[in-house]
Amino acid sequence: MALSNPTSQSECTAEEAYTWSQGHAIFASGSPFDPVEYNGKLYLPGQVLLLYTSMINGFGLGLVISSAIRVYDEMLLAASKALAEQVTKENLDKGLIYPPFSNIIKISGHIAANVAAKAYELGLATRLPRPDILVKYAESCMYTPNYRSFR
Repeated sequence: MALSNPTSQSECTAEEAYTWSQGHAIFASGSPFDPVEYNGKLYLPGQVLLLYTSMINGFGLGLVISSAIRVYDEMLLAASKALAEQVTKENLDKGLIYPPFSNIIKISGHIAANVAAKAYELGLATRLPRPDILVKYAESCMYTPNYRSFR
């Protein structure tokens, strides 16, 4: 994990990591790196800060939609498992250890639903009744920046 920012200060580049490890590195960074082709295979370096964005957004939304009165470790574990479930074999084959940022809405909704489900399971949720489909409910509660045209 090359976490230093900006990219010019990173501990190593994605290309250096894949080359040094002969394509076996699992690379994540604090800065964006371009895709790397090594031995005919395309690797997509991940950006760790994006992971935290989806985790924080999804976790917070899960608390809000359930109106949880407390936060327990089990809820953090539910968020982590939800994130891990969003990583596809295709992502792993490309060297990604978490899903791409382009799916952040879906990822955050899934995390929120799992956190809310755990809050309901633990008896910490005060928003009753529990929505039937938590993922759909979570997505309906997300802010969507729709801007009106004034001419």
